[in-house]
Amino acid sequence: MTKARLLRLSVVLVSIFMILLIIVYWDNVGTAHFYLHTSFSRPRSPGAIPGITAGEDWEALPDVDEFLAKLLSSSLRQNNSTPRKTEQLLVQGSNKPVVSNLEEKVRGYDWSTHKDRNSLDQEKLQVERQRTLREFCANSSFTFPTKERSFDDIPNYELNHLIVDDRHGIIYCYVPKVACTNWKRVMIVLSESLLDQGVPYRNPLDIPREHVHNTSTHLTFNKFWRRYGKFSRHLMKIKLKKYTKFLFVRDPFVRLISAFRSKFELENEEFYRRFAIPMLKLYSNHTNLPTSVSEAFGAGLKVSFSDFIQYLLDPRTEKMTPFNEHWRQIYRLCHPCQIDYDFIGKLETLDEDAAYLLQLLKVDRLLRFPPSYRNRTASSWEDNWFAKIPLAWRQQLYKLYEADFVLFGYPKPENLLKD
Repeated sequence: MTKARLLRLSVVLVSIFMILLIIVYWDNVGTAHFYLHTSFSRPRSPGAIPGITAGEDWEALPDVDEFLAKLLSSSLRQNNSTPRKTEQLLVQGSNKPVVSNLEEKVRGYDWSTHKDRNSLDQEKLQVERQRTLREFCANSSFTFPTKERSFDDIPNYELNHLIVDDRHGIIYCYVPKVACTNWKRVMIVLSESLLDQGVPYRNPLDIPREHVHNTSTHLTFNKFWRRYGKFSRHLMKIKLKKYTKFLFVRDPFVRLISAFRSKFELENEEFYRRFAIPMLKLYSNHTNLPTSVSEAFGAGLKVSFSDFIQYLLDPRTEKMTPFNEHWRQIYRLCHPCQIDYDFIGKLETLDEDAAYLLQLLKVDRLLRFPPSYRNRTASSWEDNWFAKIPLAWRQQLYKLYEADFVLFGYPKPENLLKD
């Protein structure tokens, strides 16, 4: 009888152990993603980035975390021991992208090499950006919503901007209106998450825009719960310790102007119905509006920048629904006081930052970052755009986006906040 009980207990324990292995191990894009048919680059630890001190501190992990961490480490070692494929050099495709989207037609591409630009001391720049961020996150006198919460306190749905590439050990937090379309393309190429006729994309600009923004294309943190259940947070924390984490930011007011231009000055059916119609009714006293954006534009019915600012400042707005990602604050998208980013890029120095980051990730021989746009919204436009916005509104708007200005080292726009 005792032997039968021991046998049953053994079977149960073995079954539990196998379930744990399957959860973590048997997923084609999960933490222990074994590419037996190919090899991949060694994921970089945070210590590999200049100015960053590695903080593995595995002793502090609970038992489950330690088990998963060992499994992750063993998978990385196994893949690192696999003979590496000969690196593919830059794809020699067309020198210009196939433009099929109206927004990209309006923007256009800048294919100049910018060789005449002064080179930046990127290492020192990264140290300074990270120092500024950490100092203000630690400064108790500087407060903003959600600052004091822990990573565990962040709701799962708020982690949907963190894209994971397990092949190279990279986590990218995308910020709309900060070159995120092309960074998503880069992540698709690196993670091989999208195939073209059975073959992974190699040139970022070959990837159609509609696929780039399809949420099913990317593995993001908010999907972990469906894959790993109660182990999802443990896996997230391990990846955050082991992987290289980066984001790109932009002057908050210029980002708002860019969002307004692309979503309300161009015909966009979704944004017209979800946002423009309510704005026109609330702030421009229009009634009986056309149901389609083409009819509205034909009748000269467009949201003004003043309408847009009123919408952002209206306390009723977020009582109805959170800000759309295109104008939601960066600190709410990427949680910079809860996640220790290894690299902070800026749109204002996009070409230099992108080239430097790809070198640090050791993927610069696999691809290049797509060229920047010719008519990118410039900070010099702020005075013109805000000229007709009342001073009190400008001051309220700054308070709404102050955390993004301060955390990422953007100067306070004094010229817009005074008479």
